[in-house]
Amino acid sequence: MSARALSERPRLRRPGRMKYDKARQSEMLLLPERVVELNEAAGAILRLCDGNRSIAQLIEELETRFGQTGLENDIVEFLASAEERGWLELCP
Repeated sequence: MSARALSERPRLRRPGRMKYDKARQSEMLLLPERVVELNEAAGAILRLCDGNRSIAQLIEELETRFGQTGLENDIVEFLASAEERGWLELCP
C-alpha cells in the first residue's frame, strides 16, 4: 500500500473478521487458521476498513476520535503493513 492514494478504500480480506474479546479486553482479527490480538489503535483502524471509507476518511475519523492530528503517516504505514500480511485488500 506504499505510495497509495488517500482516495483508495481498504477492507478486510475475506473471510477475515473482527471480534472484540471481552475476556482479554482487546480486538481480535480472526483469519483462517489464526487469530491476531490487536492493540487499541490497530483495532480502531481495522474496524473502519469496510470498503466504503477512503484512507483519507479513515484518517479524519481517527484523528477526531482520538483528538489528535498528524496521524496520517502512522495510519498509512499500518495499512501498508496490514496489506502485506494479507489482512486487507483494496476495493475496486
